[in-house]
Amino acid sequence: MDPIKVDFTGGQGGENGKKKSKAVILYPKNAAVKNIIAVILALVGGAVAYYFMLPAFNIKAMEMYEFFAVVIGIYVAALYVLSGAFKEPEYIGYVKKMSIVPAVIAVVAAVFIGIAFAASSVFFRADSYSKIITVDESKSFASDIQEVDFSAVPVLDDAAAATLAKRTLGDLASIGKVSQFEVATEFTQINYGNKPVKLTTLMYGDVFKWLKNTSAGLPGYIVVDMVTQKAELVMLEEGKYMRYSSHEYFNRNVARHLRFNYPTYLLGTATFEINEAGNPYWVCPVLDKTIGIFGGTDVIGTILMDAVTGECKEYTIDEIKTDSSLQWLDGIYSPALLVEQYNYYGRYANGFWNSIIGQTGVKNATEGSNYLAINDDVYLYTGVTSAGSDEAIIGFVLVNMRTKEANFYEISGAKEYSAANSAQGAVQNYKYKATFPLLLNINGQPTYFMSLKDDASLVKMYAMVNVEQYQVVVTGTTIAECTENYIAKLKENGINIKVDIEDIEDIENDIQNGEDVTDETETVEGEITDIRTAVIGGDSYYYVRLKGSKVYYCVKAGDNETVVILNKGDKVKITAEKSDKQIIDAEKITAE
Repeated sequence: MDPIKVDFTGGQGGENGKKKSKAVILYPKNAAVKNIIAVILALVGGAVAYYFMLPAFNIKAMEMYEFFAVVIGIYVAALYVLSGAFKEPEYIGYVKKMSIVPAVIAVVAAVFIGIAFAASSVFFRADSYSKIITVDESKSFASDIQEVDFSAVPVLDDAAAATLAKRTLGDLASIGKVSQFEVATEFTQINYGNKPVKLTTLMYGDVFKWLKNTSAGLPGYIVVDMVTQKAELVMLEEGKYMRYSSHEYFNRNVARHLRFNYPTYLLGTATFEINEAGNPYWVCPVLDKTIGIFGGTDVIGTILMDAVTGECKEYTIDEIKTDSSLQWLDGIYSPALLVEQYNYYGRYANGFWNSIIGQTGVKNATEGSNYLAINDDVYLYTGVTSAGSDEAIIGFVLVNMRTKEANFYEISGAKEYSAANSAQGAVQNYKYKATFPLLLNINGQPTYFMSLKDDASLVKMYAMVNVEQYQVVVTGTTIAECTENYIAKLKENGINIKVDIEDIEDIENDIQNGEDVTDETETVEGEITDIRTAVIGGDSYYYVRLKGSKVYYCVKAGDNETVVILNKGDKVKITAEKSDKQIIDAEKITAE
């Protein structure tokens, strides 16, 4: 059958009375069949694209529109090739005609996306963006942030943790799996057993090792103690290996398994965590766009996925905040999302135009972030600068990564990277690199603490930089030596602080000897039956005893001003270390 020529003519005759031709479309041979084949190819190509793109079928998901654009593109491309238009240009008109409906759909979608983006933009919705996170700015650093417990100071970053983690791979010899696995590059920081640790999984060495081992799964995960700098490969029972991971290629890939189970959900990136029993899970935040169609990303829940069985269970954000059985979850909100939300708050609290012109009260998070462990939760820490500030912070913000509780602390001082550069400069002859600074409260002094690493990412020294007086920069080969140098340097600058160096040395010795140095705390409540005072070294201390107890809880008035106004008969709540001593140091006391 020859190609079909279709003439569309009409209107008045032109010169010599002939009709003027308006359009000519040539249909290729078996055009209907070729169109059906193009549709089938688009569906097959779409299925393949879906398997790898994993879009959410949700009107708020941009990846859904990208996916359908790919499907339309496959259809048009297939029609172009099957019609022979690449060789016979006269068939291009046919391809254009058959592409009208897909093109209209694409244009309508593009217009909708454009309008939705405009309606969701900060230009129109600045006030909504500024309220996506609530920040308490009434907090005091000295009273709200506990003084540093040197038995729980993390000294590692991801690079150093990875170096230590690789040393555990030799333990795979016990199951005959040496050289079959490598250390995954993604680390999660959590509190585990009241200690800050970094977690990561194993991953298959290459595609051939994956083929050999995937049926059984990954035999364990790695825990790196950030205080003792010890890494442990935790081996799972045979038959209970981790069959679901982010390094599987097909259906047992975490992202793919979650998408197939929740095709319409907006999902964040799943992170690896373990519960208090050491059972492995993947924790994936469920997201929503809370401002218009495409703006205001926030977490509305989480999916807890068993890394062994793949079983999934969904929880709302309210359940996560209130259910004590979920207290072990530490990373519901990602650092990037929390920084993004804080920047919305800092930039647009006084309107969109103020963020550009005038910039009254405009502030931003600094370039980096770190983590602090407070009361068994992990908090994101980042410094805060004012608009136009280069090297100074005006304070810092702590955000609970499980509940999104956010507190701002006003402190003027050096930015984190400036402090890190100062620390590196103090040992420039060694060419050590500083970890991102960790903020500590050392006897009321906000202090940047850093580890200094060599080229192999092994910790060689430590550094401290005073946040407010950032010319105070000291280093030491041990934490005790670094702290002692810090006290002396502060004294030179007119600041006297008291820290028990011998206690720090004992802690470091215990760590080297492999002893558990993590203090366990408990909270007790009751009625005050006795309260006494003493002045030691110029500081006032209060000793509180509760009804039914023989123990006295020691509270320093400078750290807990509430104790000054307490009397016998008042009901209080006290947080203190677990001990069988008659006098116990209290971390916090609050009146009920």
